[in-house]
Amino acid sequence: MIVDCAVYHDGRRTEGPEDLSDALTLARAEGDAFVWIGLYEPTEQEFDLVTDEFGLHPLAVEDALKAHQRPKLEVFDDSLFMVLKPVAYEAESDVVTTGEVMVFIGDSFVVTVRHGECSPLAEVRRRLEADPEMLRQGPTAALYSIADATVDHYLGVATELQTDLEGLEAEVFSPSGGGSRHTASRIYTFKRQILEFRRATGPLTVPLTRLSGSGTAGAPVPFVHEKAHPFFRDVNDHLARVNESVESLDRLVSDILSAHLAQMSVRQNDDMRKISAWAAMAAVPTMIAGIYGMNFDHMPELHWLWSYPAVILAMATLEFLLYHLFKRRGWL
Repeated sequence: MIVDCAVYHDGRRTEGPEDLSDALTLARAEGDAFVWIGLYEPTEQEFDLVTDEFGLHPLAVEDALKAHQRPKLEVFDDSLFMVLKPVAYEAESDVVTTGEVMVFIGDSFVVTVRHGECSPLAEVRRRLEADPEMLRQGPTAALYSIADATVDHYLGVATELQTDLEGLEAEVFSPSGGGSRHTASRIYTFKRQILEFRRATGPLTVPLTRLSGSGTAGAPVPFVHEKAHPFFRDVNDHLARVNESVESLDRLVSDILSAHLAQMSVRQNDDMRKISAWAAMAAVPTMIAGIYGMNFDHMPELHWLWSYPAVILAMATLEFLLYHLFKRRGWL
């Protein structure tokens, strides 16, 4: 459905014609105006009117309708198509959720298509409407502001992930928490969330590099003002910081998982040593009792007056010696 539709003239929102074709014609006639249409999970029938009026490429339209796209930038004859993946992090459940924002910009128009709940579009539009100087830059300003808001939110998500990962690390290395049967599952789940985050941030580097004028042979991107290149470079720098944080988080969570598994192995070895030590201590009296329980006729010890106390004393002495031996070696 259409969430918002407005004509912006000289950096100000104006009341324009309700018909999309008339609004676009008016914006192009005025020269310094553009139409911005926002849609939320449109159906094919709802999007057909926008496609026809703005001349959007069918391949880009198909991507916008089906969603589940990687961040990318594609240039067509009459428009520029960019896909971004906003990210939200639920700290209580340690879950990273992603949405999708598709942006079409062309001659005097911007079309944004949103999928999912996490999206900066409403806030971006409000911020731009409060900044006429930026809004005068036309569709390029909308594209920059959407990319900037998306990447800035990445920084916040990366910080939250870092905080929660530090808590998980403290739990793993605590005297009692690291041995929980659910710890490995939590670590692996956390790693999956970081992977989901990486899928949103990693592929975005190439599109932002092109928009910043640093792409292949410095080829210009149509419908993007050259004066906007420094702004996109700034966004790309922020994205580089995010990608470095994601790489650091991924390495750290892998190290934590390895440390946890090593801890579990050490604890299992300790348990096995304790079990072995107690088994050895139990074997000595069992062996002696087994020998004297055979009841052979020719066992002179059976007829001694002090046989029973002597055997008990021998067992106790051997147990005492074994206990201190294992204790000194750290087995008990």
